[in-house]
Amino acid sequence: MTIARSQQVSLTDTPYYHCVSRCVRSAFLCGKDHYSGKNYEHRRGWVEERILAMQSVFCIDVCAYAVMSDHYHVVLHVDHQRAKALSAKDVLSRWLSLFKGSALIQRFQKSDALSEAELDAVGLVVEEWRSRLSDISWFMRCCNEWLARESNKEDNCTGRFWEGRFKSQALLDEKALAACMAYVDLNPVRAKMAKLPEDSDFTSVQKRAASAKASKRQGKNPERINQQAINLYPFAGNPRNTQPKGLPFRLLDYLELLDWTSRKIRNNKRGFVDIDAPAILQRLNIEPDEFIIAATQFESRFKTLAGALAILKKKSPNFGLLRLAVCGVF
Repeated sequence: MTIARSQQVSLTDTPYYHCVSRCVRSAFLCGKDHYSGKNYEHRRGWVEERILAMQSVFCIDVCAYAVMSDHYHVVLHVDHQRAKALSAKDVLSRWLSLFKGSALIQRFQKSDALSEAELDAVGLVVEEWRSRLSDISWFMRCCNEWLARESNKEDNCTGRFWEGRFKSQALLDEKALAACMAYVDLNPVRAKMAKLPEDSDFTSVQKRAASAKASKRQGKNPERINQQAINLYPFAGNPRNTQPKGLPFRLLDYLELLDWTSRKIRNNKRGFVDIDAPAILQRLNIEPDEFIIAATQFESRFKTLAGALAILKKKSPNFGLLRLAVCGVF
């Protein structure tokens, strides 16, 4: 039975979610049509640009992404507090950058004189749009509808472009977050589209690695790079009392973890203990063999929720789940 989207999201339990959208026309998303000879690889750039552009509208950050031939992955961080702090003008300007508002909203934006009843009506619209700015369903909808229109226009056709609904998984702890991000960033390596994580085109790891290398060449600490400049949710370092906003890892630790994991994938040595495993696994209390399995089989290993067994048992009722529909846990 399909689970309602409202039951798949609980911001009180976690702000992190893994989303996947798949194309119904398989190779026609970004691959090559062997029948017509047309190449649609340029659409990967469309997907990447649209995902990153939506961050400037929504109060949702992109932690990781990978654009594949017939689907794409994103790991999102929902910043509900940022949405609540927006002024009415900010909410309206953000939403109107995507959609055309009513005549009443247009008048309000122009600072025209409005009656008390009209101002109340504007207030209701503002609150509705404010909630949408921290809604992953609207984020994905604004990505997918635009991509579908552009692709159909290029194909000179109409009809469904994406499968029914995007897949969503709640990431309940740091273990699940690290494994899911690695799973997403290493998609091209597993698919043999790239030999190294940093060579994976249209992925978040390529952008992060390139910025880290550039900082190192300039004699700067890669951990201190302006990660917001690459339009991705920044790494804030290991958890501490004065934790700034960002991912609870060090950038270099995460890149080392990806490099180690990618080597196990290429060597076809999944699921074994390695004495050279990165220290980040020790901090997260994850066995190396467990991490390799989770980072290479994340979608099949976890269903709606992902995390340690104790956390799954504690938080699953908040998602409306009476039993744990998971294939494996940390």
